[in-house]
Amino acid sequence: MNQLTTQPFPSNIKLVGFDVDGVFTDGRLYLSDDGVESKRFCTQDGFGVRQLIAAAIDVVVISGRQSAAVERRMAELGVKYLIQGCKDKVEAFDSVVSALAINLADTIYVGDDIPDLELLRHAGFSVAVRNAVAAVKKECDAITDAKGGYGAVREVCDRVLEAVSQSEGQ
Repeated sequence: MNQLTTQPFPSNIKLVGFDVDGVFTDGRLYLSDDGVESKRFCTQDGFGVRQLIAAAIDVVVISGRQSAAVERRMAELGVKYLIQGCKDKVEAFDSVVSALAINLADTIYVGDDIPDLELLRHAGFSVAVRNAVAAVKKECDAITDAKGGYGAVREVCDRVLEAVSQSEGQ
C-alpha cells in the first residue's frame, strides 16, 4: 500500500512548500577541504516541481540553512519563493500565503525533521518523506514511499497534480 494515500490528497492545493536538506536532498552535506559545500539533487524531483509550476501551483522552498547550491537549483527550476537561513518557518510560509492571497487550507508542506514540525502542524496538509524522523512521521497526514533526495519531491508533486486533475474532471 502506498503510504502517501493514507489520507486522501487534497484537490484544492494552491501552494506546496518543501524543506531542503532531507527532502530535496538525502540530508548529507558534502564539504571540500577548502570549505565549499555541494548538494546532490534528484532530476526527477526537479521535473515534478516544474510540472507544479506549469499547472499554476506555487512552490515555496524554506530552509534553515543558506546554500548557493540551493539558490542555483531553485532558480533553474523557476521557484519564485525561496527562503533560506530561516529562523521561523511558519512566519516565512505565512508571508507567502499572504502574498498569494490564498487560504492556509489550500497548502501542503513537506518536511523531514524536528525544525519542520511546527510548520507541518500549521499547513493545510502535511507530508513526511520516508526518511523523516519518527516524531515527524507521527504528526503528518501522509508519508512518501520514496526517501528525500531519491524522488520524494516528485512523488508529492505527482500526487498533487493527480488530485487536482481528478477534481477538475468531475
